[in-house]
Amino acid sequence: MPVVRVLPEILASQVAAGEVVERPASVVKELVENSLDAGAREVIVDIEKGGVNLIRVTDDGCGMAREDALLSLERHATSKLRTSADLANILTLGFRGEAVPSIASVSKFRMLTRKADSLTGTEIIVDGGKLRDVRDAGGAPGTVIEARNLFFNMPARRKFMRAETTESAYVEQQLRLHALAAPGVRFRFRKDDRVVFDLPGVVRTADRVRQLLGNELGGELVEIPEAMGSGMQVSGFILPAQHARKGRRHQFVFLNGRPIEDVAISKGLAEGFRGNLQDGLHPAAWLWMEMEPQLVDVNVHPAKKEVRFHRPNEIRDLISQAVADCLKPRPRSPLPQLASSPASDSDPIATTEEKVISRAAMFHPSQQEMIMIAADEADIAANIEERISKAPQFRLLGMLQDRYVIFESDSGLVLFDPKAARERIIFEQLTKCRKEGMETQNLLVPVLIELDPRDLDHLLREKNALLEAGLEVEAFGGNTLQLRSLPGFLQTEDPKIFLSEILEETLHGPASAGKFTFERLARIIANKAAKRVVPRLIEAQSLLEELFECDLPYCAADGRPTLTEFNRKDIDRRFGVGR
Repeated sequence: MPVVRVLPEILASQVAAGEVVERPASVVKELVENSLDAGAREVIVDIEKGGVNLIRVTDDGCGMAREDALLSLERHATSKLRTSADLANILTLGFRGEAVPSIASVSKFRMLTRKADSLTGTEIIVDGGKLRDVRDAGGAPGTVIEARNLFFNMPARRKFMRAETTESAYVEQQLRLHALAAPGVRFRFRKDDRVVFDLPGVVRTADRVRQLLGNELGGELVEIPEAMGSGMQVSGFILPAQHARKGRRHQFVFLNGRPIEDVAISKGLAEGFRGNLQDGLHPAAWLWMEMEPQLVDVNVHPAKKEVRFHRPNEIRDLISQAVADCLKPRPRSPLPQLASSPASDSDPIATTEEKVISRAAMFHPSQQEMIMIAADEADIAANIEERISKAPQFRLLGMLQDRYVIFESDSGLVLFDPKAARERIIFEQLTKCRKEGMETQNLLVPVLIELDPRDLDHLLREKNALLEAGLEVEAFGGNTLQLRSLPGFLQTEDPKIFLSEILEETLHGPASAGKFTFERLARIIANKAAKRVVPRLIEAQSLLEELFECDLPYCAADGRPTLTEFNRKDIDRRFGVGR
């Protein structure tokens, strides 16, 4: 008879890796979940060759001390569980402590981590489950994990990997799920040194959905208002029935921040459409659910994709009713009542359209003219509604240390950064001017700047790129550069200092090598111009409205947030309200 033996530690880890690490996307999922559990506000993922050659996940989370970093490589070592009772109260994405050692056992693994209050970080090198080196290292606060040559020591598993494009698609889909689950976090995905997407953190989940869905379909989203049940709540968005498709790949469900799949939820979505779907079709939906952890078991699937609800019928009914309610036809709001008497030419509020219509009303129009006037009224009403709905309806409270504007929202407190807002506005103005033709303003006296010969040569070689961004430069003699013009809409009191800052950042800032791209130049110009903005409370509301005319109002050109919301629930939790 075969003799029973205990598996060697490395072999046991490789067997466990078979459940945790199915493909590169599985590695990305586990590492990104750890980053989010660590409180990261920015997650950067790099892959090469579909993730087989390299997977790198960089975050700005809490980081780890050396002892914790080494313990994280032990199987079933975790900071998220202490007793078996904790399994009934799981609010983190990861909790088993299997991911990191499993990944390290099937790859050439490197971890660099540092806590914010530590002077040095820790670098750990593992080769196929064997610890090779542990040393002090420098690095930014947070954690960087690299997994190279995935399954190099498991050729049977490696040969079953799909094509590079397929594996890359799985990784991208996994990251999109996490971006939806954590809309306040910035996600950046690079594939073979090419940026696939860079999603800044947003305040509203609707904006994250539109980032990924696009403006056209994003305009058709139907909001599901927050619905409450016994120990649970649900909110989200759906698309009308004509966008239903076969399969459920366009249904995105998040439970307590965790992407999940569940049949009861899909049934609830379909039932909410009340027979408006063809057989075999499923509606497109984005649902965020909050539930008391005692009502769900998240420990029933190796990859934690599926969960088991204690009361699935209640969840299905709650979702079904919420969807049905949001699909009910709403009564049309009456059109704004326009003045029946002619508007005064001196009235600054009256628009041109209002004046035309009210003057036409002085006569006895024909039936055709009445139809035309009604159509104009409808267009004006639509324009008014569009203008009003763009900016959130915040209540202005004041300023914080002459820097940030404080607003009150329906769900909490909002801090508004006027400098970041102005940066976004200028960036999009530059982008718009580039498409429509850049208008420049000639300086009365050209600005002269002395430069290093290498810098001067570099700038003159890139003069056409600078001109595309509205900066006209010429050689003046020797090592002197002259600036002749600026973008037409840009106002600056000291062009010389302004230009010096732009050129310094362009020549010697991050990613300064190579050719100047318009996007990078526009980002630098917007950033330097916005730094000169002096925040004023009296301008806050108008600046907010101008910001929400932009395509991406929630982030500056470099990805910094323009608004940050402190949810009332989080504030109550911090003060112990309701305990």
